[in-house]
Amino acid sequence: MKKKYTIITAMSGGVDSSVAALLLKQAGHNVIGLFMRNWHDESLTTNNECPWIEDSNDALQICEQLNIPFQIIDLSKEYKERIVDYMIKEYSIGNTPNPDILCNREIKFDVFLQYAMKLKADFIATGHYCVKSKYKNIYQLKRGRDRIKDQSYFLCQINQEQLKKTMFPIGNYTKKEVREIAEENNLITATKKDSQGLCFVGKIKLPEFLQNQLKKKKGDIIEISNKANLYKLNIETGEERKYSISDGKKIGEHIGAHYFTIGQRKGLNIGGKKYPMFVIGTDVKTNTIFVGMGKNHPGLFRTHLKIYHHNINWLRKDKKLNIGDEKDYFVRIRHRQNLQKATLKMTKDYLFIIFMHCQRGIAKGQFAAWYENDELIGSGPIN
Repeated sequence: MKKKYTIITAMSGGVDSSVAALLLKQAGHNVIGLFMRNWHDESLTTNNECPWIEDSNDALQICEQLNIPFQIIDLSKEYKERIVDYMIKEYSIGNTPNPDILCNREIKFDVFLQYAMKLKADFIATGHYCVKSKYKNIYQLKRGRDRIKDQSYFLCQINQEQLKKTMFPIGNYTKKEVREIAEENNLITATKKDSQGLCFVGKIKLPEFLQNQLKKKKGDIIEISNKANLYKLNIETGEERKYSISDGKKIGEHIGAHYFTIGQRKGLNIGGKKYPMFVIGTDVKTNTIFVGMGKNHPGLFRTHLKIYHHNINWLRKDKKLNIGDEKDYFVRIRHRQNLQKATLKMTKDYLFIIFMHCQRGIAKGQFAAWYENDELIGSGPIN
């Protein structure tokens, strides 16, 4: 007979966490549903929609359907300090942080997990599409069976102790199967659309959020010719040449370099369908955006990236590279990207990732995560 545990499930009000709680309940565990309220500023909502009340009501109804206890925990103070303030700082200096990765690292698998442990829970559970396994005394995080929905990338910053205390009940299911389970059990969230807003905030879109947090500041848009060869990276020093105003010509103005990221097209208000412009570089010090014409502009592509030594998170510390080491891994730099072949080289100050094929839209502040087959090994913010 399998051991029964007390498991606190992070309820978002969506179908994934609903089915996760259902599966645990059906397995005979003592399940408690917990909804995180992480944001109080309702001035950012649109169409008079509250970003969290609707979701919390859905989570409550699911718990009532499953006949399990339900709680709401207010983590807005921690969310502002650890996520919002950090995000605003990163964007203000020209970086592109990933709020979902930060939210998982700082809130769900830290503050939320600690709260659950104080309630004497054995585990927490989430509705992430990823798989946990164990090899000897090491916990492994692997890609979800549904390759399209796989969310292991979003969990790339968690550690062994956090993984040890976590369950992913739907990791071996596809999204279609999850919805079918929800429909078969008459869960009210069976046909609910997936959230597209900020992590745990709701229907607030990131550009809208940023424009409420960072002041607009008019600056120049500089076009760089697709014939310009302005990028090189020194593997030993990490030095790279950056674009300057003298490299191109002014073709317009923008509302703030801190609003834009590499590869972005929307919001520029220049170019058209025939001649689309894409951001290939930003400089927040001079408040300048550099753009190139066409989705295949050479300025959009890089063969290398680097990560500061001290910023690396090795989920598998036993596979940590030492100075001078190099090893081949599969790498992704964004959610849902196909795994890319690359070589990791460790130097005195940086970990360099050299891709077999050029990568489009590498942005400073985003996260690179590397895998061995299906298993997540480590990650770090791109410098």
